Amino acid sequence: MLARHDGQVVLVSGVVPGERVTARIERTERRLAFASLVDLRQASPDRRQGLSDPACGGCVYSHIDYPRQLALKADILRDAFFRLGRLPIEEEIQISPSPERGYRTRARLHVEGARVGFYREGTHTLCDVAATGQVTEGALSAVTSVVEKMTVDGASITSVELAESVDASEMALLLTLADARAVQPTALAGTLHERDIKGCVLQDARGRGFEVGDPWIADPLTILTSDRVATGELRHRPESFFQANRFLLPELVTTVLDAAGSDGPVLDLYAGVGLFAVALAGCGRAEITAVEGDAASGADLEENARQSALPLGVVTVERDSVERYLQRRSSRAVAPKTVIVDPPRTGITAEAIQSILKLSAPRLVYVSCDPATMARDAKRLVDGGYQLESLRGFDFFPNTPHVESLGVFSRTSA
Repeated sequence: MLARHDGQVVLVSGVVPGERVTARIERTERRLAFASLVDLRQASPDRRQGLSDPACGGCVYSHIDYPRQLALKADILRDAFFRLGRLPIEEEIQISPSPERGYRTRARLHVEGARVGFYREGTHTLCDVAATGQVTEGALSAVTSVVEKMTVDGASITSVELAESVDASEMALLLTLADARAVQPTALAGTLHERDIKGCVLQDARGRGFEVGDPWIADPLTILTSDRVATGELRHRPESFFQANRFLLPELVTTVLDAAGSDGPVLDLYAGVGLFAVALAGCGRAEITAVEGDAASGADLEENARQSALPLGVVTVERDSVERYLQRRSSRAVAPKTVIVDPPRTGITAEAIQSILKLSAPRLVYVSCDPATMARDAKRLVDGGYQLESLRGFDFFPNTPHVESLGVFSRTSA
C-alpha cells in the first residue's frame, strides 16, 4: 500500500489503507522505498487474520476483508485509467467476486528434491501451497505424489505446470526436468494412472521432451458458456495459455459474448486456444478469424477449430503474431464488426494499435490482466476515435492485487 514520507513514495506491505503503522524500510530505489509492517498503531476495520505466510505466492492481500479487496481493485482500475490513460471513470466499477479457495485451474509449482511449492515473494524459497488454499486438495495431492515417485526413480524435476478442467474432473501436467532421458515412460504412465492424471508433457532445458498419456484437458462449452452452447468442448494442453479461475471463467466468457454483439464478422486477436472464438461459433456466429502467434496455443487453437464440429469456414485460424497478421491482412478482406483483444500483460504494441484503428471496427472488446497497460492502450484507442462504453473487473486472483478487466469500446465513424 502507498504511503509518503518527506516527499518519498513508500510501498508498505501487510497494511490496509487508512491504518497508522510503524514500518521498516527494507530497500530503496530511485523513486521508491519498500517497507514492511513492524507495529500496528491504529488498525483498519477491514483488517482480518491473514494467512500464516502472507509472502507465499498469491497471499499478499489475505489480511484484508474480502469486500475491501474488491473495492481496492476497483480503485486500482480507476486510478490507472485516470493517471495513465487520462480517462476519468465516474461510474461505479463492478468487480465480480470469486471464492477464495480452490479457484485455480492452473498453477506453476516449483520443485526442490521431492518438495513442491510456490516461491515466497521476491525469493526462491519454497512455501506451502496447501496453506494458501488456491489449488484443490486433490490436485495438489496428485502432483506431490507424482513428484515424489519420480524423484525416487531418479528424475530431477525443476517445475510443474498444473492444468485442471473447470469442473476438476480432468488433470494434466507439464514437467520440466534437468534431463528428460532419465524418465521411463512406461513407469510414468502407471504413476499418472494411479493418480487419475490424464497425461503429461515432459521437457528439459535443451528442448528435448515427449508426451505420456493424453495431456489434454477438455472443458465442455456448456460449462464455459453457462449453458448457452449445448454441445462441444474446448481442449487445451498444460503448456498453452488458459484462464485460471474456474469460478469466474464462464462469467467472463458470457460477458465477452454479450459485448461482441450479434452480427457481422469477428476478429479475435491474441486468441489463445480459441476460448472466445469457439464460444462465439457455438452460439451461431460466423466469419470468425482467430489470430494466435504462440506455437503451443496456436496448435491447440487449430485443433479446437477442427474438432468443434463447426461448419467449414466459421472459424479461420491465423497462426502468426498479431502485428504480422494485421500488416499482411488484405485491404479487400471483409472489415470486422467486432474486434476482440486479450493481449499478454505487456498489452498491445503501438504497431498493432495503429493497425487496429485502421480497421475502424464499430465494436472493440478488450480483455486485460494488467490495469496499467490497458489504461495506456485505452488512451490510444480513444485518441484514435473510440469511446469507452463500459469497464468492469473480475477477481480472478483473490488475495492479490491482480484484477482481470474487460473494457468495451465503440466508434460511430472511421
